[in-house]
Amino acid sequence: MIKKIIVVSLIFIIALSVADFLYNFFTRKKPNIIKTYGNIEIRQVDLSFQVSGIIKDVFVEEGDRVKPGDLLAVLDDRDYKINYKKAYFQKFESKAQAKEDEQKYKKNRPLCKGEIISKQECETYLNTKDLSYAKYKQDIENEQYHLLQLNYTKMYAPQEGIITARVQEKGARVEKNQIVYVLSLNKPIWVRTYIKESDLGNIKYGKTAWIYTDTEDIKSKKKKKYKGYIGYISPVAEFTPKTVQSEDLRADLVYRIRVYIDEVDEYLRQGMPVSVEINLDSEE
Repeated sequence: MIKKIIVVSLIFIIALSVADFLYNFFTRKKPNIIKTYGNIEIRQVDLSFQVSGIIKDVFVEEGDRVKPGDLLAVLDDRDYKINYKKAYFQKFESKAQAKEDEQKYKKNRPLCKGEIISKQECETYLNTKDLSYAKYKQDIENEQYHLLQLNYTKMYAPQEGIITARVQEKGARVEKNQIVYVLSLNKPIWVRTYIKESDLGNIKYGKTAWIYTDTEDIKSKKKKKYKGYIGYISPVAEFTPKTVQSEDLRADLVYRIRVYIDEVDEYLRQGMPVSVEINLDSEE
């Protein structure tokens, strides 16, 4: 009899547990999530020399990672060195001339005050001194200009990133501002995606979003997941681009948003398709 009571009690407890689970499962509130699709966007920089010349050497290849200040390429700088040296010595020559003309003026100034020499001679001494000093200042600027031109024969990486294209080769003649490399920056990286007008009132700048790629993690067997935040919301509606995959948006006006990714890695690539989830119940 006791065994029957125990068995009946266990069955009753199990039944209650199952009923409670089923009730919670069917009645629990589903999270309000905006799910949309987009593509990875990465800033790219076209790198070029600020002067023209023949490329003497290139030091990086496509796919190489670079840091700010890394030397990427150099031009043949022989002409620029000659021009700089000429400007350098011209500066000292004009400095000496300016000093000599100033001494002449100071030496004859008492004679001018005493009207021992003519007024015209006095004006000549003054004008010569001023012109010599102006020439000296001009040559200082000229020297700085040619020094900059010489320094511009070297190309350095402006930011951290990956070389995605090398357009020119050693020995090629390039003009000023002609592209030599294309650099993809490591940061910022964001997702370009779109949302409906009815969802605008539920999102704001800084709100957390989760980004999923189509690649499965080898260990977890789950899609790679990245945390991000909404960093831009377009103030202007536009017709849904053909690239948008969500069926309920294809015929609607939508708003473009940017979801910036907090922690980026080497697996994110320009144009990569991703899905974005924004949990509206979250305060973040």
